[in-house]
Amino acid sequence: MDFSLLQQPLISPTDLLSQESPYSAEEAQEWLSLSPEAYWLKVAGELSWFRAPDRGLEGTFGDFRYFPGATGNVSVNCLDRHPPERTALLYEREDGQREEWSYGRLTDAVARFAAALEDLGVEKGDRVAVYMSNAPEAFIAIHACYRIGAIYSVIFAGFSAGAVRDRLEDAAPKVVICTDATLRRGRTVDLKGTLDEALVGLPRPQVIVARRIDPDFPLGSGELDFHALLKATERRAAPAELEANDPGFIIYTSGTTSKPKGLVHSGLGFLTGAYANVKWALNLHGRDVYWCTADVGWLTFPIFALVGGLAHGATHVVYEGSIDTPDFGRPYDIMQRYGVTKIFTAPTALRMMRRAGDELVAKYNLSRLELVALVGEPLDPETFHWTRQQLGGGRLFVNNTYGQTETGTAWASSMVGLTPTRAGSCGHPLPGYRAEVLREDGTPAEAGELGALTLSEPFPCLARTVWGDHARYESTYLSDFPGRYAAHDAALFDADGQLWVTGRLDDVINVAGHRIGTMELEAALITHPAVSEAAVVGVDDELKGTLPVAFVVPRGDAQRGPALEHELSEAIVREVGAIARPGRVIVVDTVPRTRSGKIMRRVLRDLLGSGEAQGDLSSLENPDAIPAVLSAIRG
Repeated sequence: MDFSLLQQPLISPTDLLSQESPYSAEEAQEWLSLSPEAYWLKVAGELSWFRAPDRGLEGTFGDFRYFPGATGNVSVNCLDRHPPERTALLYEREDGQREEWSYGRLTDAVARFAAALEDLGVEKGDRVAVYMSNAPEAFIAIHACYRIGAIYSVIFAGFSAGAVRDRLEDAAPKVVICTDATLRRGRTVDLKGTLDEALVGLPRPQVIVARRIDPDFPLGSGELDFHALLKATERRAAPAELEANDPGFIIYTSGTTSKPKGLVHSGLGFLTGAYANVKWALNLHGRDVYWCTADVGWLTFPIFALVGGLAHGATHVVYEGSIDTPDFGRPYDIMQRYGVTKIFTAPTALRMMRRAGDELVAKYNLSRLELVALVGEPLDPETFHWTRQQLGGGRLFVNNTYGQTETGTAWASSMVGLTPTRAGSCGHPLPGYRAEVLREDGTPAEAGELGALTLSEPFPCLARTVWGDHARYESTYLSDFPGRYAAHDAALFDADGQLWVTGRLDDVINVAGHRIGTMELEAALITHPAVSEAAVVGVDDELKGTLPVAFVVPRGDAQRGPALEHELSEAIVREVGAIARPGRVIVVDTVPRTRSGKIMRRVLRDLLGSGEAQGDLSSLENPDAIPAVLSAIRG
């Protein structure tokens, strides 16, 4: 860890264009001082319930309930309780198609589609798979499931047929809802064809197809058209009264084995956590025009848009496609045209925009933009300051956050307008979460000491189990430090309580007895003007135990060759020390990544070690990166 980063000045919580928190600093401290149980009950009091909670936590990790006996409905909190005339969705597709949906129109469509699902025999607890990109139909399908208590599972639109099959076979849905296709960088991605391939040999569910690209797309025997079904259904399903711990959805996350984990989140527990998360990390209001750039297939989108965002009644920009298509001006055009006030995105997207040059930013009026919040890859201070100064003209508050699919929220960040941050940090644990960094022996680490990140008390939005395999849930998350949830991330708290997450525990390398976080080495590389992106992994070395190897994606005008590789190696030595000198610097055109922008470092390690990518690759967005990286490794 580069400890000089910890000495940067704290950035004021009031450093915003026009946003002010509805709370005073004293009230913020009151929120922070509450016990987790008292805090979550207070948050729940801001939501709508059929039977309001009167109790908090019951049980402990592996077998717990939150708000036992309380009943409510997620769709009511996200749709019904907002003014029907307010704009809910401003949808735009890569090819320029646009739609506008009010809260009233969206609520009506959800209620009718929920009735259609009931008419097809879908009952509480039945599974419904949603295989779509960021289309309005995804909002309708998912909230229809919430409305009647069906358990939905979103399948990422970029998955292969094999990955789709794994998820369908595991969840065994009664209904699958898909679009005929989606667009990605000017290409038509055939979702229905992939679904048909995935279903070969499986019990055939009812298939509903929303024809988004081709209005005359042919349907198979027994398949239903989404829009015809919606139009023909006049009945509106009443919202089901669901218990706070009833399962709401299954979301699959990749692991080191070939079988993905189906994490089960409760519906109302997730709502409570997502609502609070958006409250603090974005300070979102009904007057905001807000853009979450994530894909509906990753949990970031349900947390910060589909559930957490809608629960606050904001107007959501929903974009389907690649934000760099047809060119790097697309995100700026969207921000200017819709008057976007807040964005939730990933550091990778900001680095892409930065790579396109500051001259492009200057062409657009982004004066309404007040806040950029982030999650995903570690945020380097250079990108933090570029976002604040160039994208935001010095007026933006940049709120980096940290969370996981398992936790159901980005549970560490600044409380916007109330608490400070530090460039590159993840803020602090939000109210309701008890986090601690531990040494390998389970004792607490000191401030500034790198260790294993854990959470010591359950919270409503924590995943409750792995679908059909609770033993896997317990062995994966609860066995490393008994009585605690293990995040499997390396982290430290600085002297001011700011959280620094350096990456997965296996991304902390031990070089000749020195523990070095790969994020520190990557930060040294990213500061070089020739570097667009960097990823560092450790490989076995007889002399030093582990040796760092750097993969670097250069900027377009960089002069490749041994001179650049030597210069980048020396950059690490200057910033970190000779002990961290990489064994190799490998210049590549691209690196393997997920759609959410995370670099898949374990794939890079595999390619260095065995020459073959192993484990679950279903979240890999760019399979062409594997042969490209292998070619660069082999020289």
